[in-house]
Amino acid sequence: MINLKKVQMLPAREQVASILRSSILSGGISKGQSITLDSIGEQVGMSRTPVREAFQILANEGLLELRQNRCAIVKGISIEAIKDHYEMRILLETEALRRACQHMNDETLKAIQTVNKQGQRAKEAGDTEAYKLANKAFHMTILESKKKKKLKSFLSLLWNGLSMNHLVTAQEYAGISLADHNKIVEQLEKKDYEGACETMRQHIIYSMNSTLANYKN
Repeated sequence: MINLKKVQMLPAREQVASILRSSILSGGISKGQSITLDSIGEQVGMSRTPVREAFQILANEGLLELRQNRCAIVKGISIEAIKDHYEMRILLETEALRRACQHMNDETLKAIQTVNKQGQRAKEAGDTEAYKLANKAFHMTILESKKKKKLKSFLSLLWNGLSMNHLVTAQEYAGISLADHNKIVEQLEKKDYEGACETMRQHIIYSMNSTLANYKN
């Protein structure tokens, strides 16, 4: 059984694409493995239509090879593809934050602070599933601050939640992730916008290295 978790705040097809992409990146779904519309739909609780659309998205990305009989074969992913994926996130998310900083106001800062506090409460409660949602919400709230719908849609497709290597538990990773989020919020409060962008860049680099560690192991 593939361990798949729902990703909220995205259209159904993008939820499924994000779930599958994350599992492929982390090695949860193996190269050469066959997956079907029905099996994935059952696991994520969705109909065939969004699953079929998600298969097409990932086929266009080169992660799946579509077959007849409502199935696809996982083509696997190379180290270079993983790096490309995260480097795109680094470029787009740091630029999104930079643009948000240019128009930072009390309302935007409060929204970012509020969602960060949700992550803090989830971490303190040891609720890693709630933290995953708060983690994603933190990144999406920064995107919302500029209301760039196309940028948000594209980044939502790239965004694949927590990435951790085999030596780090979900709770430990939540602590590492939250520390970065806290630092970004503090830098925004101090109007250290360049510092916040650099922290975001390093934050995503850590996720990339964690995913690469998974792949190599």
